[in-house]
Amino acid sequence: MGGLQALGRTYRHLNRYREVVAVLAKHGFGDLLHMLRLDVYIEAGLKGVMRHPPVDTAERPERVRLALQDLGPTFVKAGQYLSMRADVLPAEYLRELAKLQDRVPPFPAEEARRIVEEDLGRPVEALFKRFDVLPLAAASIAQIHSAALLDGSEVVVKVERPRIRAVVSADLEIMAHIAGLAEHYFPEWAWRRPTRVVAEIARSLDHEMDFSLEAAHVERFARQFADNPTVRVPKVHRALSSARVLTLERLHGVKADDLAGMAREGLDPRVVAERLASHYLAMIFTHGFFHADPHPGNLLVEADHVVAYLDFGMTGRLDRALRESLAEIVLAVAQVDQALLGKALLALCEHEEEPDARAFEEDVAELLDQYAYRPLGEWRLGRMLEQFFQTTARYRVLVPPDLFMMVKALTELESLTRLLDPRFDAVSAAAPFIRRVQEERLGPRRMAERFAEAGRETLDLLTSAPSELRQLIRQARRGRLLIEFEHKGLEPALSELDQISNRLAYAILLGSLVIGSALVVRSGIPPYWRGVSLPGIGGFLLAAVMGFWLLIAILRHGRL
Repeated sequence: MGGLQALGRTYRHLNRYREVVAVLAKHGFGDLLHMLRLDVYIEAGLKGVMRHPPVDTAERPERVRLALQDLGPTFVKAGQYLSMRADVLPAEYLRELAKLQDRVPPFPAEEARRIVEEDLGRPVEALFKRFDVLPLAAASIAQIHSAALLDGSEVVVKVERPRIRAVVSADLEIMAHIAGLAEHYFPEWAWRRPTRVVAEIARSLDHEMDFSLEAAHVERFARQFADNPTVRVPKVHRALSSARVLTLERLHGVKADDLAGMAREGLDPRVVAERLASHYLAMIFTHGFFHADPHPGNLLVEADHVVAYLDFGMTGRLDRALRESLAEIVLAVAQVDQALLGKALLALCEHEEEPDARAFEEDVAELLDQYAYRPLGEWRLGRMLEQFFQTTARYRVLVPPDLFMMVKALTELESLTRLLDPRFDAVSAAAPFIRRVQEERLGPRRMAERFAEAGRETLDLLTSAPSELRQLIRQARRGRLLIEFEHKGLEPALSELDQISNRLAYAILLGSLVIGSALVVRSGIPPYWRGVSLPGIGGFLLAAVMGFWLLIAILRHGRL
């Protein structure tokens, strides 16, 4: 039933599906389309496209990027998300997808005004003293307009792009269908769970398009740094905000990478680098909630080296267990402890089968040698963690998505801090936070919490075991005890058998139609055309069309 529903959704967006497949074929992915059987699903509209030679001669990772760029905002966002996933794609694809730009033309100001008035229920003139026609910035999900409140306060108004939800919804359904085909036809990809990755992309886009959620993120971030005078966050105007409209206080300052601007304002870039690092390390290791897009356009430096954070569309969360494992990883590298490092890495990951411990430790040790004997000032925390997660991916283990978002944020932050202060030592800055995490983990309060949690789990297990055992015995007595065996690696053979059986059934039906038509003609069943039974002639014509269709299908797959 689920497969029929997915197919129904696919055909509901058939024109868009044809566009997607046409773009993939244009960029030289006809082989992939054939292996995914997409030529069968939408065969009617793509006979010419599938035979069209690729116009692209670039390397495959670059062609992936160009195809996603051509497919529009949803696929660009998906590519940007995948550029963080070292457990899903090889490094050369990650580097190429990181180049994807989220740049689209602005939409008319009249549309922005219409959405504001629809969501807030009043004319723009009754809500704002001024609402600028030209946007400050435009992206695939929204654009930002400068405005002033009725009391004259400067604000920015983020307005969702018209009809973007329908576009994103259709594209995500197509992505989910293609991901399902990939899991079915490529067993080597099944462990990466493409359908789950698409679900994560969908969840990320859903959060990014819900401005009421972004408003909550701004307010949460403001609360966790309420006692830190070096952090500034724009005020949210809740009365002028909704799911599609977000009104924020407008902040002014120098962009975080504008060294000349800092010099004019008497700001020291080294102090800015130190504060940025301190803020992000606190987000990651103390609060577990972080701003995930620290490019210079989202960071302003105000007087007295106060750092203002903008745009909370992308945020990440790390629970206490993840924070403790991260601290262990950095500590294990500093102590050159490969056993502890391997254990900490695996503690972060999900895996269906236990990896080969010896082989895993050898790979970890080889990677550890790249960092353990360097001066701490040469370490790159973001790059180091990315390499560790790429190593774990070879053992078919999955890393929580928020960790990759954190690695991306750390990598961008390190590039920025190195620009501000080439001698900045991120590891030394992280040391106090890591030490605090370790102390808290081994402190009496945390130990008591862990013992209490273990006690509750043990008690739950002991109390539920008898009833579950009785249920198993009852099912066995009734003959309802079901044991399932999963055979891996048989999907291609099963697919071929399915195709063979379908063709055999089709051929039997075709033969029956020919024999039946001959009997109708022989019996002389009216009406007649030139003395021959017309129903019999119709049956022969239908059999000819079906036979020709079967021959074409066999020839297209190269098996006569």
